[in-house]
Parts: sequence; C-alpha cells; structure tokens
Amino acid sequence: MIKQILSKLPKKVPKSDSSDSARSSDSGNSTSFGNVFQCTNVGSTISSKLNVVKRVSSVVFPASMNAGVEAVDPCLSFKDVSNQQKQSLFISKLNLCCKVYDMSDPDKNCTEQDLKRQTLQELVDFVSSGSVKFTEPVIAALCKMCATNLFRVFPPKFRTSTTGGETEDEEPMFDPAWSHLQIVYDLLLQFINYNSLDVKVAKAHVDHAFILRLLELFDSEDPRERDCLKTILHRIYGKFMVHRPFIRKSVSNIIYRFVFETERHNGIAELLEIFGSVISGFALPLKEEHKIFLWKALIPLHKPKSIGIYHQQLTYCVVQFIDKDQRLASSVIKGLLKYWPVTNSQKELMFISELEEILEMTSMAEFQKIMVPLFRRMGCCLNSSHYQVAERAHLLWNNEHILNLITQNRQVILPLVFSALVHNSQNHWNQAVLNLTQNIKKMLSQMDEELVLDCQRRIEEEDSKSSAVAERRRITWERLEAAATTIKESI
Repeated sequence: MIKQILSKLPKKVPKSDSSDSARSSDSGNSTSFGNVFQCTNVGSTISSKLNVVKRVSSVVFPASMNAGVEAVDPCLSFKDVSNQQKQSLFISKLNLCCKVYDMSDPDKNCTEQDLKRQTLQELVDFVSSGSVKFTEPVIAALCKMCATNLFRVFPPKFRTSTTGGETEDEEPMFDPAWSHLQIVYDLLLQFINYNSLDVKVAKAHVDHAFILRLLELFDSEDPRERDCLKTILHRIYGKFMVHRPFIRKSVSNIIYRFVFETERHNGIAELLEIFGSVISGFALPLKEEHKIFLWKALIPLHKPKSIGIYHQQLTYCVVQFIDKDQRLASSVIKGLLKYWPVTNSQKELMFISELEEILEMTSMAEFQKIMVPLFRRMGCCLNSSHYQVAERAHLLWNNEHILNLITQNRQVILPLVFSALVHNSQNHWNQAVLNLTQNIKKMLSQMDEELVLDCQRRIEEEDSKSSAVAERRRITWERLEAAATTIKESI
C-alpha cells in the first residue's frame, strides 16, 4: 500500500538533467533566456509591491470584511479623493474609529481622541450629504465600528437607593466618553434612516445579536444615551419588519427580569415609550401574543417600588391597549387591584389616576364585571387617613363618565361606599376631605334619596348590632373578672 502511494509521487529531477536542459536551452536561444530573466525581475518587483499593499490592506481592512477594497489613507479628506475612492476612504475612516480610548482621563491621548472625534464627524457629514452607498463592505465596517464603540459592560451600580434605577431625587450620571458616543449614535441613526438602504443586505449585520447588545445599553445611567437608543430602536423596529417579533420578545424578557428578579433597570421608561407607539400600530383583532404582553409584562410592572419613574409611559401603553379593545378593561382593572399598594401612599395616588383614565374608556358591560371589588377598594381609599389619597378618591366622582357608570349601578355601588362616607363625616381629620365627603353625600341624595335613606338605616342597624355585641362582650368580661376574683379570694 505504501509503495503504491510513493509510486504516485513526482520524482525529483537530477541536477545534471536540469543543467543539461538549461545549457541546451541557452545554446538554442540566448535571447529567450534574457527575456525570461527580465520578466522574472519584473515579476518579483510587482510581487514585492503587491505584498506591501496586502500588508497595508490587512491592517486597514480585515480580509473577511473588505476583500477587494482599495486601501486609502484614512487621514485624507473626502474632498481630496476621487468619487471612486470615497467609498474606500469611508471604510478606511470607519476602521480607524474602531480604536477605543479611555476618556476618564482627559489628558491622556488628547491628540488621538481629537483625531477620532474629527473623523467621526466627517463620517456623519458624508452620510448626511447622501454621497455614500451602503454596500455590503460598508455596512459591515459601519456595524463593526458601532459595536466596538457602543457595546460595553457598565460598571457595577453603587447607588445607595434600593428602589432600582434612578429615582426622581438622584442626579443622573454622565458618561465621560459621550463626546464620541454621541457622534457614533448619530451615525448609526443616519444609517438606519438612509432612504436607499437595502434592508435585505443590512439585516445580515443588524441581526439578533446586534439588537440584543443594543437593548443591553438601555441600562446605561446616562439619560442622553438612553434617549438616543430610544430613537434608534424605534427606527429599527419600523424599518426591519423581520426583527419585530424578536424585539418584542427581547423587551418582554427585560421586563420579566426587572419585575421578578432584580427590580433594577434604568431604561424601562424609554422602552415603554417605544412600545406606546408600537401598540398604537397593532392591527385588529389583537393577536394573542400582544394580549400576553399586556397581562404578563405590562400589568406586573405595577408591582416594583420604582414605578414612579415609568408610570406615565406605562399608563399610556395600558390605555392604548384598551383603546384597541375595550374588552380588556376589566382584566386590566383586576390586575391593578391585585397589585394595589397598601402602605405606599404616593404609589396609591398613581394607581387612582391610572384607574380614572381606564374607567373613562370602560364600557358598561366591562364595568359591571369588576365594580364590586373595585368600589370595595375605593371605599378604603375614601376612608384613607392620608388626605391626598382620600381627596383623590373623592375627585373620581367629578368625572362625568365615571359618575354615569355609578348612577346606573347605584343599587350595588352605594352600599359599598356609603359607610366610608359616613365614617369620614364623623371622624376624618382633614377639612378638605370633610367638605368633599359632604358634597358627595349631597349628590347621592339628589341621585336617589330613598336608596341613601335605606343605606343610612342599614348602617344604623349595623351600629346598633355592633353596640349590642360590644355590650354583651363587656358584660361577659365583667362576669369572668368577678369569677376570677372570687376564686382568688377563696384560695
């Protein structure tokens, strides 16, 4: 077997044969040898030059990304090169900007940092002029540069607050590298918004991995960065339709982790702001996936203590869902009641405000499904010792739509809240709440005086029963004490 393999290998030509053939060639035609020698020298010279060009190209352009792209000095201006070379210069400048500097020390690498900032600005201006053509190599180089500069691991959070993310009292933290990051974000946004961008080509580079890393940046403590990310992600969602389900699923996962694990994230408000416009564009009838997002992601977002940071955006998203399908109102209100705060008065005020917006869009059929547990809770709010909560609950009755719902279901609702109104008028410490309670009692009397008198009579009967029970309890205790005293004396 080995002999068969060796027999197939080419045999080495002896030196004598080689020299003989060379001599015979020389004697046969001396001119051809000279031509061969000349061509060999030229070939070696060209080869050496090509090797130099290849080394330069491998430094400026990675071989896998920029095969066949002409190398251009990145320090040149776009005005100093021909139109054919501008694309190559654009890629060259992108690769130059892949160098990341430590911006925490302003005195370190000042010249290089200024050169990079100037180059980034040139790239933005060139894209703004509309001269660039986003071919495969250009898109690859742009995405690589953005990934190198933007995708980073944030330092650990040393906030003293445990409420998660920034609170309204904390000053935001600003990234020292923002002078570079801002221009990179601007360039990425212009790339996404570019009219002639071929989405089919771009989606190979703006892929799931790229979007996931982009979503991770929403945890940045710099509000300027989160604002840029909000705009960019919204544009990606609008332009890359193939990525929409993945973006929705990824944002849901971020919310799940925030609600059920960490309760720390800086970008929930921005993500909800994006989804406010996304939800408004949902087609009817709503898909089951969208309803699950409401029930499993948006409703549980009422649980964290830091809801004040994103409550406005959350309310808008919930209202958009109900605007799409009013049958969702009852399930949303049930979710609110599930997460209703007991000891956090400021959070309770937010819930009442959101509840008012939801009730304004609630139909009679949906209202009747949840009116009993809802007004049991409202009775507690009317009776709250925190005057702002009690006052806000009273002001719900000034809303015409809500008052109309109450009026048509007064036989059920009035008995649930009337005892709280009576208790307020007798015991509440705040004069503003007392005045509001008297106004509501007067309004209810005008609405249905007979029902009000009936409720009053029931309350008096319950009070008398309670008094009788208390009296019997007092007499029982007195007997027990007397019996215990007698036994003690006998001993």
